[in-house]
Amino acid sequence: MDGRCTCGTIRYRLKDRPLFVHCCHCRWCQRETGSAFVMNALIEAECVEVTGTPDVIDTPSESGKGQRISRCPTCKVAVWSTYSGAGPKFMFVRVGTLDDPDACPPDIHIFTESKQPWVVIPEGVPVMKQFYRRSEQWPAWAIARAKAAAER
Repeated sequence: MDGRCTCGTIRYRLKDRPLFVHCCHCRWCQRETGSAFVMNALIEAECVEVTGTPDVIDTPSESGKGQRISRCPTCKVAVWSTYSGAGPKFMFVRVGTLDDPDACPPDIHIFTESKQPWVVIPEGVPVMKQFYRRSEQWPAWAIARAKAAAER
C-alpha cells in the first residue's frame, strides 16, 4: 500500500499489511485531528519505506508519555505517529493518508466512552469503552510479527 501527504513531499509504502487498525474516539484524538476520531494503522517501522523527510513534532498525549507526530514540512499534514508506549519500532500510520484508505477498515473502535453521540459504529467490529488487551483482540499472526519486531 502506498500513501502520501497532501502535497506529495512525504511519500511512503507499506511493505506488509498493518498489524491492526485502531479507530480511536478519545477526546484527545478529536482535538488533535479536528475530527470525530482518528484511524491509525499500526505497523512495524521496518515495514515502511519513506521518501522525504518529515518534521517530527514531540506532542503531549493524554497518557502523559507523549507521542512524536511526523508531519510534512510543506503542507503540515500528519502522516504517522510513534508513541512512547510502543516505541520507535512501530508506526501508527494515518489511514486517511493512504492512496486507498478503504483498504484499512478498523479492526477495533477504542475509547468509545467519549465518542461523538452521532457516530454510529457498525456491527461486527469490537468496541471498547477504553483500551484493550492485545492478547485478546489481535490475531495470532499480528502478535507474532509485533513480538519479532520488538525483539530485533
